[in-house]
Amino acid sequence: MNIIDVEVFNKMFAAIAEEMGIILQRSAFSSNIKERRDFSCAIFDSEGELVAQAAHIPVHLGAMPATLNHVLAAHDFNAGDVIIVNDPFAGGSHLPDITLIEQVAATATPLFYVACRAHHADVGGATPGSMGFCHHIDDEGVLIPPTLLKKQGEMNEDFLDTFLAQVRNPEERRGDLQAQIAALSRGKTRLLETIKKHGTSHVFATITQLKNYGERLMAATIDAIPDGRYQFSDMLDNDGLSETPLLINVTLIIRGKAIEVDFRDCADQVGTPLNAVRAVTVSATMYALQCLLGEGYPINQGTYRPITIITRPGSILDATSPQPVAAGNVETSQRVVDVLFGALAHALPQRIPAASCGSMNNIAIGNTTTHPFTYYETIGGGMGARPTTAGVSGIHTHMTNTLNTPVEALEHSFPMQVEHYALRKGSGGRGRYDGGEGLIRSYRFLSPAHVSLLTERRCTRPYGLQGGEAGEVGKNILTNKDGERCQLAGKTNIEVKIGDVVTIMTPGGGGWGTD
Repeated sequence: MNIIDVEVFNKMFAAIAEEMGIILQRSAFSSNIKERRDFSCAIFDSEGELVAQAAHIPVHLGAMPATLNHVLAAHDFNAGDVIIVNDPFAGGSHLPDITLIEQVAATATPLFYVACRAHHADVGGATPGSMGFCHHIDDEGVLIPPTLLKKQGEMNEDFLDTFLAQVRNPEERRGDLQAQIAALSRGKTRLLETIKKHGTSHVFATITQLKNYGERLMAATIDAIPDGRYQFSDMLDNDGLSETPLLINVTLIIRGKAIEVDFRDCADQVGTPLNAVRAVTVSATMYALQCLLGEGYPINQGTYRPITIITRPGSILDATSPQPVAAGNVETSQRVVDVLFGALAHALPQRIPAASCGSMNNIAIGNTTTHPFTYYETIGGGMGARPTTAGVSGIHTHMTNTLNTPVEALEHSFPMQVEHYALRKGSGGRGRYDGGEGLIRSYRFLSPAHVSLLTERRCTRPYGLQGGEAGEVGKNILTNKDGERCQLAGKTNIEVKIGDVVTIMTPGGGGWGTD
């Protein structure tokens, strides 16, 4: 089998995953999915190994193989079954990320599994948007172990009714789940067409070669890194209860074509949502190493084979139940990437960029009384400068690949006005190449609401490299209707009144090199 056939199938499978995403986006009800595109789609073979993924959300995609492993261990699929799961301790990321999985089979023998993960704007819990500053997993929302959403083609109405009774805006949740089901259906259709056109034996022989190709590419990429031991540390600002920073440390050991990634020397898990489950840590690690492959190369289970990832259960990067985990997926994952690139910068100083803003700058807003609604978005920041050019300004980086909600869509659907939206001048670190600038986004409230903020890099600056300066920290500010201003903590829950304004000023990226 020649490499051209392998590459054609690689692009074909990736295109099927992309088409699944298009169906999901265009069918969804919530702005978080249809506008921000906070979802991911992937294809797995009959053994549960990753075949291809769309260019969606890195923190979703790297964790989904673990999710599928847990599902296959717990459930024997029948034709028409669709499994729903969001359990962070079973390969999930955080509770709003709901994953649907369906088997693809032409006969009784499974051929593939299709999966899609989407961030739902609310899954219950103590705070609207299910992204609040909580202290127990139960307060973050409804935890769903692997459960039949559809059984042999029939919707499990008992489960659905129970779930929807516990969330805010249940019709929006129902619509988004139906959109995910539609995405799986399109993936099944395209994969069965592929089998019919090319034959089962040829398709799966190609998949074997495709995964082996992915393994060779990753092994060659690692082999190009000088053998050695490389270490780097950075900090999360704090746990939201004290001012003590939380250590994130990594040691990389390169031996020929294999790499060991050791995260055991990190802070213990905490009683606030900064905890990341192991699947999220694996996802961030795979993202950082897959970046070294470059664009256009296959991302599949083969790329995982040369990589060993070691975590310590009970640490902030391998949290155990019932710790809260909402911010581990969106904030701690970003710091994992920062320390990985920091360590790789010792080995590959002319390839690795400075730190990007290091936060997804999460804001969740809701009101369940006067004008019921829930809204969630992340806000971009500055990209770290690169060895050959400046960082990009006002962009989502690393573990997020979403968009900001357009101002017009936000103001049309919710009782808010975006009063100010601009680049944050001077926030990028200076250097031979400057870090990208952060953003300023201000929300004026036209209705009383509850606001949850989960943000990072409000104390620790995004580092520069090769003599470049660090980027500026972010700020969160509340201005009341009388013009009085106060600075908000990086992680907090607040109640706002009509006329209040919350302003999020996101961090800039680090600079690279000296002038």
